[in-house]
Amino acid sequence: MNVHPLFIMTIPAAVAICGGALAALWQPSQTLRSLIQHFAAGVILAALAVELLPDIGKEHATKAVVLGAFAAGSLFMYALKMGTEHLERSAAQGAALGLLAATFVDVATDGFIIGAGFAAGGETGTVLALGLSVELLFLGLAVSSERIAGWRIVGVTAALGLTVLGFAVLGSALLAGASAAVMAGTLSFSAAALLYLVTEELLIEAHAVEEKPVATLVLFGGFLIFWAIQLLRP
Repeated sequence: MNVHPLFIMTIPAAVAICGGALAALWQPSQTLRSLIQHFAAGVILAALAVELLPDIGKEHATKAVVLGAFAAGSLFMYALKMGTEHLERSAAQGAALGLLAATFVDVATDGFIIGAGFAAGGETGTVLALGLSVELLFLGLAVSSERIAGWRIVGVTAALGLTVLGFAVLGSALLAGASAAVMAGTLSFSAAALLYLVTEELLIEAHAVEEKPVATLVLFGGFLIFWAIQLLRP
């Protein structure tokens, strides 16, 4: 049974909102947060290795396009990191607002990546949407770490959910019928963004607390579960 892409695009948005609603009622321990981050990292690494990178090769674009777009994505994420660190050194209130703005930029990037996956055809969009949903679930749970409490968390995560959905639709529409070079470049840019998400956000934050040895197994478990689903699908 074919599922309409728009329905799949709403899943990450709904997951983000559910994470915010859950955070309004329950605060997970730092250890549990770390385990969720490890699992999300494993899932996204699997989406990158199993689905996204092979799809880039299928576009048959030139090496210059693929490598140049990956480099551009790396520089973009580096600039985002530097901007976030600058905001963290600013006044407390400005930093809180600035970090929230940086979160929206990050979520918009995730949405565009999902849209690019749907424009690429096949199951790439679905795989990326489901993979990034795990990350957005954690994001919804983590929003309360800022100066946001109670049911205001739900409002913020609802805005984040609408952002990821809007940019997913935008990315899919803009890239529909795009050339092989444009598609490969966009997917390569997306690969850099996902690699940054895993190494510079999820795992760094996960290692900020004293973690249990089982966290390593959780990371591999996230990868294995996602890979197994891909291998076992008809």
